[in-house]
Amino acid sequence: MSRPEHLTILGAGVCGLYAALTALRQGARVTLIEKNEHPGGLAAGFKRGANHFDQGVHMLHAADAGIYQDLAQLMAEERLPVTLDARIRWNNRSFRYPLKGLDILAGMNPFQLVRCTFGLTLAEVKNRLKHTQAAALTAEDALIATYGAPLYRFFFEDFTHKYWNIHPSELSAEFVRRKMPRLNVLDLVKKCLPRFLDRKSKGSIVESALADETLHYSATGAETLPRVLAREVGKLGGIIHYGAKISKISPTHVHLSDQTVPYQRLLSTIPLPSLIDCLAHAPAAVRAAAQHLHYKPIATYGLLVSKEKCLEGLYTYYRNRIFHRVGEPKNAGLKITPPDHTVLIVEMTCDRLDSKWNDTPETRQSVLADLTAEGICHPDDITEWHHFTNPHGYPIYRLDFEKHLNIVQHWLDSQDHLRSTGRQGAFAFPGMHQAMRMGQVAADSLLP
Repeated sequence: MSRPEHLTILGAGVCGLYAALTALRQGARVTLIEKNEHPGGLAAGFKRGANHFDQGVHMLHAADAGIYQDLAQLMAEERLPVTLDARIRWNNRSFRYPLKGLDILAGMNPFQLVRCTFGLTLAEVKNRLKHTQAAALTAEDALIATYGAPLYRFFFEDFTHKYWNIHPSELSAEFVRRKMPRLNVLDLVKKCLPRFLDRKSKGSIVESALADETLHYSATGAETLPRVLAREVGKLGGIIHYGAKISKISPTHVHLSDQTVPYQRLLSTIPLPSLIDCLAHAPAAVRAAAQHLHYKPIATYGLLVSKEKCLEGLYTYYRNRIFHRVGEPKNAGLKITPPDHTVLIVEMTCDRLDSKWNDTPETRQSVLADLTAEGICHPDDITEWHHFTNPHGYPIYRLDFEKHLNIVQHWLDSQDHLRSTGRQGAFAFPGMHQAMRMGQVAADSLLP
């Protein structure tokens, strides 16, 4: 087979952009179709007034050396290295994120500590002897099998329910396998008891639970990475259609509202249900299966705050607030105007058309109350509010998702000219560098 003349890519997020770069470097002609007026997808940043606001916490990791070296060169002097300092508030204390078992048990009374430690130890023994977790069907089953029932009830059940607005008994065990860390019972045995015997430590402390890692950011925030990728795509001859709404995809053309784009190979990074809905030749059974695949929307507030600094780290997770994460990108090098102010990125999971999605006065009041209660800032400190939403934040692994995903994926695999990849297109949870690698692999698979 000769090299295809034309690769069309749906979606100009970091996955689609890196796939385009991969194809262009191999000599293919590339067209990207993006519904928004800017590149970046979930990793986009927005300029409002004099300042840049990210849609969430999006920084480049160096875990994939090839991806990192490529992007470091493209970002050039705009790249700012910053030491990762992620935290979580738990029992009125601050811990490095992700938590280790010792951190989760911090603050328990002696009775809770004994019950949870015993439950975790018993779960560890059962897993080694019977592989209990592998047989779990629901996330609740898998969490209990992994951590023991006492620790599940104490720590995981309410938080998971609050975050997803779905009880763990209604989520697939695959969610736990892909998203939740494993606690090391030996770590607990060696470390937790001596610490809990010493009750002298009071107040807010930071426990190290993460090896030092360098992230990479920019003075203009998350917008830099997709911008430089899009710029390189343009330099190599790629075409990007912004503000392009897809009405239909035939076996040879992508039909937009104002034009038709031909293709020989098609790579999609848009949400799977949206792709299948547009494919005119998709069978009815595949269409029906795709409608059972759902995503968790996210709502984000970008706040300009009249304080020089609000947080100690780059971002902090919260378990019992209206928001689940607050980031302060100034601590990573974001340039702020005026310089004695800072920017907060306040993230919340939500549902379509609920109060968080609609930016209601009640939601703002709840955000203000929780920011004040955490000592982050006072209502009078906030000088600007900006609200961003995305309906496809995270794939939701409901109990039956695998059956429906398999139907869709099996049909897509039979289409030699078509691939679907990335967080939205593969219904997965990759980080930015992982999504870009997925885009590269998918592009390579379509090119001879």
